[in-house]
Amino acid sequence: MASAAEQLARNLSFSTFSKAKALQQRIWFTLGALLVYRLGTFIPVPGIDPDAFRATFEQSQQGIIGMFNMFAGGAVERMAIFALNLIPYITASIVVQVVSTASPRLEALRKEGGEAGRRKINQYTRYLAVVFCAIQAYGIAVGLEGSQGVVLDPGWFFRISTVITLVGGTMFLMWLGEQITARGVGNGISLIIFAGIVANLPSTVAQTLELARTGAIPAFAGLGMLLLALVVIAVIVFFERAQRRLLIQYPKRQVGNKMFQGDTSHLPLKLNTSGVIPVIFGSSLLLLPATIASFAAQGNAPAWLTTVTALLGRGQPLYLALFAFFIIFFAFFYTAIVFNPTDTADNLKRSGGFIPGIRPGERTAQHIDYVLTRITVVGAIYLTVVALIPEVLFSQLAVSQFIGGTSLLIMVTVTLDTITQIQSHLVAQQYEGLLKKSRLGGGKRR
Repeated sequence: MASAAEQLARNLSFSTFSKAKALQQRIWFTLGALLVYRLGTFIPVPGIDPDAFRATFEQSQQGIIGMFNMFAGGAVERMAIFALNLIPYITASIVVQVVSTASPRLEALRKEGGEAGRRKINQYTRYLAVVFCAIQAYGIAVGLEGSQGVVLDPGWFFRISTVITLVGGTMFLMWLGEQITARGVGNGISLIIFAGIVANLPSTVAQTLELARTGAIPAFAGLGMLLLALVVIAVIVFFERAQRRLLIQYPKRQVGNKMFQGDTSHLPLKLNTSGVIPVIFGSSLLLLPATIASFAAQGNAPAWLTTVTALLGRGQPLYLALFAFFIIFFAFFYTAIVFNPTDTADNLKRSGGFIPGIRPGERTAQHIDYVLTRITVVGAIYLTVVALIPEVLFSQLAVSQFIGGTSLLIMVTVTLDTITQIQSHLVAQQYEGLLKKSRLGGGKRR
């Protein structure tokens, strides 16, 4: 049986959207913020020769730098001020969340500190992001100096200015993402990464078709990749909407002289509770050291650094193994953070709800945890397969990263989340309209 929210969602129409002025403002703000981000990806870092850098980039774009360029929305190939994108901030968030599970002080701050505690943790995350960003920017500056003819005037002034520029670009994107989350539609961080991938998608598809036309790749392979991309999109939509619903029953209750029949509802557990976070986190952890190594290896780098860069190349066994490990790890880790079976069981117990055949309280928490663990295993396998299999196939054909499994997963997942956010605003708008009508109707009857 559909819930009240689902029934309202089915009755949504264009007229409802036209009346939702607040939602329209949020959408326009989001589009404006994303436009500012896209403009920043075309502003180059001062002190480099764009043509020389483009030639250097083309030699290594199929490796880990190509993956970084995908997340940065093409800013790396232009060495723009947003070249680092939000990768240092995401990496810092991972570190803070992992440390908070091991530190009683941070754990108490996150759970019991309320809004002030969350602001404090966000502040720690920003500080750590600045450190990661500065280290990564310095490594890129040194790597650019080692590339022949890329830097116009090598030296400490170029290194310092590059670090300041790239750190400032990432800090601005952090602020912009927070503004989109607060005043726009959806998660700002995910939408910024999404916008970068989507902006480069048309040129990537055209490039793939051109490779098939010129014979650089077999024609059937080009058609097969496009068909595989459609299949992957369908699989992602299916698994992202999949749920395991636990039946919840509520006992009969007496109010005054009336006896109300016990009600039933469902506790929905998403198959992939963590969403696209494990893929973004896993990619970020791989990109942080690998990007520094890739740029540094272009100069007079030691042999071991060149070896590390080669091992972490796209489609290499070590890269795929580490990527799979990070996806599985963060699928369980992030699910444990966003969903607490004990809290859910306590809330059910307080409201009088129970799972048939399961005692309220601790036994209910154990049952929910057991079910959640089983479906998370399936979700983690699904994420790993979707992220890795297309990467292996496309890397063998030297096709752009923008149509790989990771990019498709981010695009589809963020699109579904954004649609859900918009739908929630519309449902709230329609619900408020119904309440207003009922109040006016009650007033007229009186």
